[in-house]
Amino acid sequence: MIPPSYTLRNITNRKITSSLTIFGIALVVFVFAASQMLTNGMKETLVATGGDDNVIMIRKASQAEMMSIINYEQGQIVSTFPEIAKASDGSPLMTNETVVLITVPTRSSGEAGNITVRGVTDKSFEIRSHVKITQGRMWTDPGSEIIAGIKIAEKFEGCGVGETVRFGARDWTIVGVFESEGSGFESEVWGERQQMSDAFRRPIYSSLTMKISDTIQFASLRAKVEGDPRLPLDVKKEKQYYEDQSQIFSSFMGITGYIISIIFSFGAIVGAMITMYAAVANRTKEIGTLRSLGFGRSAILTSFLLEAILISFFGGILGVVGAYLLQMVEVSTTNWSTFTDIAFKFKLNSQIAVSALVFSIVMGVVGGFLPAVRAARLKIVEALRSN
Repeated sequence: MIPPSYTLRNITNRKITSSLTIFGIALVVFVFAASQMLTNGMKETLVATGGDDNVIMIRKASQAEMMSIINYEQGQIVSTFPEIAKASDGSPLMTNETVVLITVPTRSSGEAGNITVRGVTDKSFEIRSHVKITQGRMWTDPGSEIIAGIKIAEKFEGCGVGETVRFGARDWTIVGVFESEGSGFESEVWGERQQMSDAFRRPIYSSLTMKISDTIQFASLRAKVEGDPRLPLDVKKEKQYYEDQSQIFSSFMGITGYIISIIFSFGAIVGAMITMYAAVANRTKEIGTLRSLGFGRSAILTSFLLEAILISFFGGILGVVGAYLLQMVEVSTTNWSTFTDIAFKFKLNSQIAVSALVFSIVMGVVGGFLPAVRAARLKIVEALRSN
């Protein structure tokens, strides 16, 4: 076997061609990783919105809360189920919420964007203990005061502390800004539920969210709801519900990312192939010398193939490092399940990093195989005679 140091030396000797090939592969890997990080970032943001022991109910066939209609009587029936945990005052730890979509201009461009307005109760904050007001205060006059998520306050006009936004035929003053550990709630505006229902003339609930006393009781709770003809409701764990909300966007971005990466990879593969064919042409006598010293065809093939793989691997590492830096970037897009604006960051995990490196190695194998075969097939005498 030809020593690996020989392969590394050949890479460093051809600095320009090797660097250009590494850079081309790095760009492809960067695009591949970025598309997966975008999908992962949105999914993690939405999944973080749900609690491990929270259950959400919306009307059957509704894709999201804002499409759901649950009447007051149905909410009262659900509140009597013993599987629901008890609050400190002994009442069911359940919140009945109203969710509506409004349009507000953005600060940067003035273009209209969709915002989720959530009518909440006191139990909403008890169930979602990670929601904390970090600027301003809680509303004292629920008929004219509301609070906004940090992402909404930063992006949309009239949504910062002390500012005013108009919807539901009223002017509402933002008296507080809240954070929720990076979850999707940070892209919402919250107000008192009854006031939100009155403002939008929606005398119904959009969803019922409750904390169950034991996760094992989820099956029992779902069975009761499904067995009661008065309750045409879908019952899901809250994390599962929000994960489902990301499926359309995740699927689209995942497929689009793969298609773009494959198209770009053809260029990177051709670049690697040209680099390796040039290496074979420039080292023909060297190959003949190695063969005359006793190195077989398989050793030559392995050495050149390893060289292509190493070049691609270095490009893969460079691409992953570039993608890692994307985690400092926050993006905002439309959640296609709810048509609302949601802000999140690129998220890199070990699975994406490994997939990107494997993808780079595959490009190296495909691009380097034919040149390696060409090098291995050179005859000793012809190779030594070449100029």
